[in-house]
Amino acid sequence: MVIEFLIVGGTSALISATATYYITKKLNTANFNIYLEQAKAKAKAIEHEAEILLKNTKITLKEEELNIKERFDKEFEKLNKEFETRLIGLENKEKQLDKRVENELISLNQEKESVIKLKKEIENTKKEIVNIKKEYEAKLNSTISVLESSAGMTKDEAKEYILKNVEEKCRADIAHVVRKYTLEAENEAKKKANYILSQATTRYAGEFAAERLINVVNLPNDELKGRIIGKEGRNIKTLEMLLGVDIIIDDTPNVIILSSFNLYRRAIATKTIELLINDGRVQPAKIEEIYDKVCREFEEKVIEEGENVVIDLGLSPMHPELVKLIGKLRYRASYGQNALGHSLEVAHLASIIAAECGGDEKLARRAGLLHDIGKSLTHEYSGNHVDLGAEVCKRYKEHDVVINAIFAHHGHQEAFTIEAAAVCAADTLSAARPGARREVLESFLKRVQEIEEIANSKHGVTQSYAINAGREIRVITNAMLVNDDEAVLIAREIADEIAQKVQFPGEIKVNVIRETRAIEFAR
Repeated sequence: MVIEFLIVGGTSALISATATYYITKKLNTANFNIYLEQAKAKAKAIEHEAEILLKNTKITLKEEELNIKERFDKEFEKLNKEFETRLIGLENKEKQLDKRVENELISLNQEKESVIKLKKEIENTKKEIVNIKKEYEAKLNSTISVLESSAGMTKDEAKEYILKNVEEKCRADIAHVVRKYTLEAENEAKKKANYILSQATTRYAGEFAAERLINVVNLPNDELKGRIIGKEGRNIKTLEMLLGVDIIIDDTPNVIILSSFNLYRRAIATKTIELLINDGRVQPAKIEEIYDKVCREFEEKVIEEGENVVIDLGLSPMHPELVKLIGKLRYRASYGQNALGHSLEVAHLASIIAAECGGDEKLARRAGLLHDIGKSLTHEYSGNHVDLGAEVCKRYKEHDVVINAIFAHHGHQEAFTIEAAAVCAADTLSAARPGARREVLESFLKRVQEIEEIANSKHGVTQSYAINAGREIRVITNAMLVNDDEAVLIAREIADEIAQKVQFPGEIKVNVIRETRAIEFAR
């Protein structure tokens, strides 16, 4: 019974499982068919939408094509009308030109006929003149024959006799006339020259020059003097070595004095110390940083100064190097007279004088401005400012009149033009007026320049500065080229050469400095 029961139960379970499997498979198949039908329906819908979209796109493209074609047709029609209008205008102008040419040809033909007629008349007149001349010569020869026979002399003898008597009689009269007009010409020339000079000097009145050898820097308080000196004089030594000036710190309250013959160097030193005072950090590294910054600013300032001068005088264009040298004249002096102020004064006076004499006013102004351009180079190069100025102007292709004026204003050449002569006169006027120059200052400047040139000529010397009013020279050498023993020899050679070539009161101290710097950056 149990076995039968188990068999029946197992059979029932098997049948139930089989039925469940088939039912489940049937349901899955039905669901799959449903999904498939839905997917097909969606695909048809997407395809339909795509067809509609394609159709709409074609319609839009067609409309755009029609619009573009319509715009093209309108533009073409507009351009065609414009072309026809211009063509008609050109045809009208061509007709007018043809008519004008025709009238000109008629006029030329008429003039040609009149010229031919005049030519014939001239030829006839020439023939008549020839005939009259022949008749005159014939009558003259007959008259001379009659005179020769009556006077008993030939024609040549009579001519010689008459000329001799006339020459003797007129010699005194000729001499009197020549002397009279010579004196009148000299007096008139003096009057004219005085008039021109008076006109030039009254129309341009320059300022009096007063260049000094010192600059005064005001301090907020006396405590800054100690900071400028620094520990063991470290700061002031760095300042004097970099700036190349003599720094005088005395008992005068709230003031330090900078002394140097070089105006450019002294101006840089003044600006550097003023910036250090405003910054408050006075130390060697900061001094070098500010010094480099001020040097760059002054280079830019020099160029700007030169450009302003050239523009104000209306002398553009000019080579940039010449413009820079003109700006440097601001920091040069001659016998106490500022070189740029002197050059501007000469330029204005020369232009006025040249205009009065019938010369080129602008060219005279250019020559006057550049006549002392060599003074910008005398601190860096050997030679006088005339040769240096002429050389640099030739290099940058300045006018021959400018170069002649540079040579002529110191008598190296004759003044070949009105403009060069005007520059010479203007240079004399500017330099000779009362208070313009001081002889003592120029002698001092020349002496300290010679001292620095002697030091710079030595092997291994990189820089030299005359300080303490020319009583001391500080020489910086290249430590890679000069050792300690050679530094002593260089100092002795410089001292001996200064004693031989330069006239100076008292004594001059020569300091030769070797310095090695190692620079590295921490990053």
